[in-house]
Amino acid sequence: MEKKSVFSHIDHTLLRPESTWNDVDRICREAVDNGMASACIPPRFVKAAKEKYGNRLTVCTVVGFPLGYQTTRVKVFETQQAVLEGADEIDMVIHIGDVKSGSFDLVTEEIRAVKAACSGKILKVIIETCYLTDEEKAALCNCVSEAGADYIKTSTGFGPSGAVPADIELFKKHIAPEVRIKAAGGIRTREAIEGFLAQGCDRIGASSGLKAYQEA
Repeated sequence: MEKKSVFSHIDHTLLRPESTWNDVDRICREAVDNGMASACIPPRFVKAAKEKYGNRLTVCTVVGFPLGYQTTRVKVFETQQAVLEGADEIDMVIHIGDVKSGSFDLVTEEIRAVKAACSGKILKVIIETCYLTDEEKAALCNCVSEAGADYIKTSTGFGPSGAVPADIELFKKHIAPEVRIKAAGGIRTREAIEGFLAQGCDRIGASSGLKAYQEA
């Protein structure tokens, strides 16, 4: 695959808790210079990034991150604030406790509420596959589809494991045709990035995407 084409699918990511503005600014500049899909950054830096880079940069940020057990009201507020400050895309984390208790209706309702708060911006739903059974993953595909989200996303990158090809195949069988797939978590090599794209993923979340191609 051509590097330019691959980069257009990468959310260039920096979500480490110790990240400073200088760190985030570098990620944003790299995303712009290399034509990446977005820079995925902590909410704290959304306003500064959008003010500096404007429409040259698609700014992605996270909501309910990384554990997902905030209340729906808090996630909605986080989303509204992020959009107000310039976020173009929101990656939200579901409440896994609701999944484990079988309360999929609550998961759907929460995703729908956050999608409404996006005010037309892209919503990606992180389901954190490493904690789930295949049956739960399939049910969450239905939740994401019914709630009108734009993407289903494998992982936060903070769990014990990340994206695996088997989960992408499962998603493809159960999501609605209009829902796209984002693979994230532990994707560090050119081979892994291109493998997930070849499987049909529309986005790759990676902090090492640029490095993988510089070293290739």
